[in-house]
Amino acid sequence: MEVRRVTIKDVAEAAGVGVATVSRVLSGGSASPETRERVLAVAAQLDYRPSALGRNLRQRRTGGIGLLVPDLTDTFFGQVAEGVLACARSAGEPVVVGSTGDDPEQEAELVGMLLEQSVDRLVAVPSGGAETWLPVTRAGMTVVFADRLPGGPADDGLPGSTADLMLLDGIPARPPARAVADVPAVLADDRSGIRTAVRYLHGLGHRRIAFLGGPGHDRRVAAFREAVGAPVDEELVVFATGSRDSAYAAASGLFQSRPDLTAVLAAGNMLGEAAVLAARELDLRVPRDVSLVMYDDVPWAELCSPPLTVIAQPGRDIGYRAAELVLRGTGRRPRGVTLPTELIVRGSCGPRH
Repeated sequence: MEVRRVTIKDVAEAAGVGVATVSRVLSGGSASPETRERVLAVAAQLDYRPSALGRNLRQRRTGGIGLLVPDLTDTFFGQVAEGVLACARSAGEPVVVGSTGDDPEQEAELVGMLLEQSVDRLVAVPSGGAETWLPVTRAGMTVVFADRLPGGPADDGLPGSTADLMLLDGIPARPPARAVADVPAVLADDRSGIRTAVRYLHGLGHRRIAFLGGPGHDRRVAAFREAVGAPVDEELVVFATGSRDSAYAAASGLFQSRPDLTAVLAAGNMLGEAAVLAARELDLRVPRDVSLVMYDDVPWAELCSPPLTVIAQPGRDIGYRAAELVLRGTGRRPRGVTLPTELIVRGSCGPRH
């Protein structure tokens, strides 16, 4: 009878820690002395041998691409996945797809499973930080980030961020490791898109503009702060977690706590959907009472009444280009790619009365 191979998840469960913590310890990353001792003892007891996996990845290419996105039901991430699949299909490569739920621990678990299966190339919309991705690059996997970069100590403080998890483990947050900083990424030009939208709202007379953000939106909120200029009204910068319920609660709370706001910039389509629903529930008329701009052009945006003004980003192209880069392999380090965004003006913004 064949004996089942011990996985990184088995070690994590036996040690009473997360998969990301096991990855950090076994790759020589940061961990408290007690945690390190416990993980190493359990790994030895279970005869877990990740080094053999690393040698396998460095010595042979197994074929296939891994793809990790936060939510496969999200229209934008579906477009990213479609682009990756199209590129992989043209190259005759299979794709293993996983949904992380924007949870760094779940992401680390899925990465561990891909490593166990000897998948050696990965396109990822990252949820965790450098501490999650350093073991992956050290194991020899070729990684390309899509849409966003791993969070760091300057994270936007969202619940579930890698920085939060490290603090819970008693580990001081550190700057992203060089190995992760060298990973290429395919990104939309968030700075230009946000800046164009804020300028458009300013031109309509809006000054009390709110920002509604979520996981992975650190570049967008930084662009928003830059565009609105100092001093930034921090009560108008609000974050949700990755769930629809959290997005709706954030949008509704924003409208009720700051009835003087005149415009909202939602940093993603789930947040835009929440803003539309919350405004409707609170009898706020768009755009007479509040103007709305949403990051992402999704099919339902045109079907709203009124149709939503959006910052369109090329989701399918982001996925396709990321797959191209990861298929290029580990020779000369490929350069990252920044793709343009476009402000599409529809009916959800009006002049400030």
